[in-house]
Amino acid sequence: MPTPGTELSAPRRTLVHVAGPAARRRKITAETSLSRTRRARRMNAELARLHPDAHCELDFATPLELLVATILSAQTTDKMVNSVTPTLFAKYRTAADYAGADVSEMEGLLKPTGFFRAKTKSLIGLGQALVERFNGEVPAKIADLVTLPGVGRKTANVVLGNAFGIPGITPDTHFQRLVHRWGWTEEKDPVKIEYAVGALIPRKEWTILSHRVIFHGRRVCHARKPACGACALASWCPSYGDGPMDLDVAVKLVKGPDAAAQARAAALGLPVRTAEEFAHLAREQSA
Repeated sequence: MPTPGTELSAPRRTLVHVAGPAARRRKITAETSLSRTRRARRMNAELARLHPDAHCELDFATPLELLVATILSAQTTDKMVNSVTPTLFAKYRTAADYAGADVSEMEGLLKPTGFFRAKTKSLIGLGQALVERFNGEVPAKIADLVTLPGVGRKTANVVLGNAFGIPGITPDTHFQRLVHRWGWTEEKDPVKIEYAVGALIPRKEWTILSHRVIFHGRRVCHARKPACGACALASWCPSYGDGPMDLDVAVKLVKGPDAAAQARAAALGLPVRTAEEFAHLAREQSA
C-alpha cells in the first residue's frame, strides 16, 4: 500500500457537471439506442472501479451448495442464508442426501430463513429430481436447471455464472430497481429486463455486472432513500436527485465496511483502492 502523502495525494478528478433532475430525465427520454448503450457501458466501467471486489455474497463450495443457497435466499438476506448453510451443508452433502431428508428435521434447520416449509419441499424435490434425471449432478444448462423444483431463470443464471462460468444476468430486486432508475430499460418483466440489459453490455460481463449492480444497490442506491450525493454514477444517472444530493448527508446513507469513507472518495473522483486507503483519502479531503 502506498505510504501516506505520496500516491494518495494525487489531484482529484474534475467531475462532469450534474444537471438538475428534470433536465436529466428529459435528456434520457430523447436518448438514442446507441447513446444508451454507450452510457450503460460507461456506467459499467465506473461500477467496476467502485466495486472491484463485487462477488456472489452467498457462501458455497460446489454447484449444489450454490443452487441450494440461492433457493434459500428468496425473501431473506444472504447473511441469514450464510448463517444457516454451514450446518445444512455439513448434513446434506449430495443430491441423494436432500432426496432422503427428514421433512421435520430440515424444516427446523431452515426455519430462520422464512417460508421454511416451502423451501424444505423445494430442496427435497430438488434432490429427488437431480438423482432421478441428472445422475445426482447439477446440470450446466439453463433449459435443464429451470425444470428443477424451486429454480427459475434468476436462480439458474446465478448458478451458471458463479459455479460454471457461463455468463448470465440475474435481475433481482436491486438489479431491477437500479436499471430502471438509470434508464437502461423500461421493461418490467424480469426476463425482458435480462434481454434488454444483455443487449447493452458485452456477454462476457453479464455475471460480474450483476454483482456490481447488486453491490451498488445494497450499499448506495437504496430503495427508499438513495445516496445520490455520494454516488459516482451521478453524471450518467437520470434519477439523480431522488435522494439527498448533499455529500455530507448522502455519505451517512451508504452501507458496508468503511462505506462512508469509500463513497466520499468515489464521489470526489478519487481512485478506488483498499478500504484503508479510502479512509486516508477521505480524512485528507475533510482536513
